[in-house]
Amino acid sequence: MGKAAATAARVEELRRLLDDANYRYYVLDDPTLADAEYDTFLRELEALERDHPELADPQSPTMRVGTTPSGKFAEVKHAVPMLSLANAFEDEEVAEFVARIAKETGDATPDFSVEPKLDGLAISLRYEDGEFVRGATRGDGATGEDVTANLRTVRSVPLRLRGKAPKVLEVRGEVYMPKAAFEKYNAWAREHGEKTLANPRNGAAGSLRQLDPRMTAQRPLAFYAYALGEVEGVTLPPTHSRTLQWLRELGLPVSAEVDVATGAEGLLAYYRRIGEKRNALAYDIDGVVYKLDRYDQQRAMGFVSRAPRWAIAHKYPAQETPTVVESIEVNVGRTGAVTPWVLMTPVQVGGVTVTRATLHNADQIARLDVRVGDTVIIRRAGDVIPEVVRVVEDKRPLDAKGKPKFPAYQLPTECPVCGSAVEREENEVVARCTGGLFCPAQRVQALFHFASRRAMDIEGLGERFITALVEFDMVRSVADLYKLTVDDFVAMKQRADELADAVPAHADQSKVKSGKVATKWAENLVAAIDASRTTTLERVLYALGVRDVGESTARTLARHFGALDPILAADEETLRQVPDIGPVVAARIAHFFAQPHNREVIAALRANGVHWPEGAPQRSADGPLAGQTVVLTGGLSSMSRDEAGAKLEALGAKVSGSVSKKTSFVVAGEAAGSKLAKAQELGVEVWDEARLLAFLAEQGG
Repeated sequence: MGKAAATAARVEELRRLLDDANYRYYVLDDPTLADAEYDTFLRELEALERDHPELADPQSPTMRVGTTPSGKFAEVKHAVPMLSLANAFEDEEVAEFVARIAKETGDATPDFSVEPKLDGLAISLRYEDGEFVRGATRGDGATGEDVTANLRTVRSVPLRLRGKAPKVLEVRGEVYMPKAAFEKYNAWAREHGEKTLANPRNGAAGSLRQLDPRMTAQRPLAFYAYALGEVEGVTLPPTHSRTLQWLRELGLPVSAEVDVATGAEGLLAYYRRIGEKRNALAYDIDGVVYKLDRYDQQRAMGFVSRAPRWAIAHKYPAQETPTVVESIEVNVGRTGAVTPWVLMTPVQVGGVTVTRATLHNADQIARLDVRVGDTVIIRRAGDVIPEVVRVVEDKRPLDAKGKPKFPAYQLPTECPVCGSAVEREENEVVARCTGGLFCPAQRVQALFHFASRRAMDIEGLGERFITALVEFDMVRSVADLYKLTVDDFVAMKQRADELADAVPAHADQSKVKSGKVATKWAENLVAAIDASRTTTLERVLYALGVRDVGESTARTLARHFGALDPILAADEETLRQVPDIGPVVAARIAHFFAQPHNREVIAALRANGVHWPEGAPQRSADGPLAGQTVVLTGGLSSMSRDEAGAKLEALGAKVSGSVSKKTSFVVAGEAAGSKLAKAQELGVEVWDEARLLAFLAEQGG
């Protein structure tokens, strides 16, 4: 064997040794190499690849050290949505969950795949022909961020699958930071004067979203698989539990605590068993997850909104910690809701330093009788939102006469932001500021909601800029955003700097005149605002911030009416005829659009060039595409995919996100990917953009 061949053979041997070591450590929990041996082999491989670049391989274990910073994360649209789970906190809720499944499937004792609910960051790994090609965060479930480079640094994420891998395999799972690794990292950070991590969950999320993958490589992250996304080229096992075993065989780590349980009693026994060993687990969990094991039963149960009806997360009681109330304040939200909260002596709750906790509403304050100076028990509800659970009354400060030192708290009768009256509707637990768009607090939150990703999606227009625009009276309604210029944003920044004593005013002005002030950020903001002028009706309806009108209701309204003017003209009775809209929501929609100032804002939006496709009610029951399922993939030059989908739905089609044998046809634009390939594989009819436009023209669209 020649020298070159021997070198190549040694490189392959080292890669095999290191890959096998990772598999045995993370999947089999049966390590064969000591850390020192692993590091020695890795350094040898790095040296050989450095000296022989012709032997480079993107899937080599050496690629885990991280690459240069990308500067930003690209968007990734999930081929199969990453759904959230409904939560259960009581045993009765679990029993009801099982009873519903038993009734609808006809299986009196259904089996469930059960697993710990890891407290980390949900991600999706995509493998093509066994090679790791992309990793993405969950994001909003439909679209996440491309963190492939960072995930390559996580040793428990295999870069190449073992055995016979399918053509396409998307694996969903959790990136987490083991407890021991978290403590070890913080000890190192303290010794080197670096910032410590607040808790393992934040450590995992923050580490994976580092723009520099080399930083991620320094963080002790791990991964467990728990579900599938898009899969091509393989027949899956009939159950979820057997699928998890198959993933193990492919080299993907799966929690050793995964099991199968039968019926409600089996689920609750598993919940108690994991709860007893919760503190001894190597990772943080906030509950356990129950998934109906048989895939045919999962399909029968289906989904509701963003969650499957066949799975549920059973949460453990949150950790509780005592602290002292220093003051009671209120926050005014975008709908005018006045929410009381306490400022308290900083305290660690579940590994997070907490200084504020919600009191929810006036009824909660009255029930708890929380006062300044009280010792209170704080809980992170769902291990996330801090809240006051109860008052330790025997520790309440008293005056010389033995009476409480501080009076009972009363919710303010006037808005602390705008001075308008605070009122509470009959049968409502929440008090609200009556200032509406006149209240700057509501204005800031209304603008922030309007600009958010799921609404008008104005990239870069965050709360800091919006607060400044409102504070300087440059924007009074959402329509005013479309009047802003680059000069307006530069002036806003200059005023903010002056207030902060950051830069003398004359210095800023001179730089502006000489053209030296960086304005690219302002140009990008104006461009983003301009890009949002073209949108969809459902986004506008959601962006307006109508109380109780979320994305789902906005979509329902858009599809039912097809245009905005019929919604403006609809009374409560008309709105109640819309599917899934009850009397309360109908009343709130009618009230919102009856207000003159809201109509003025809508008119101003239209006058400022904001527009969206309008027409007849969508998804006609007797349209030419009634009963047909259409999939859109790739980019269209003449319209957005949302616009194309709306036009097809108006003709009766159901627009789906995935291709199957039931798909009637696929519209393939530029850079169409796996969906086009799957359509061709299944023999599904494919239309190009020209054919789509011709068809729409024939239909008068």
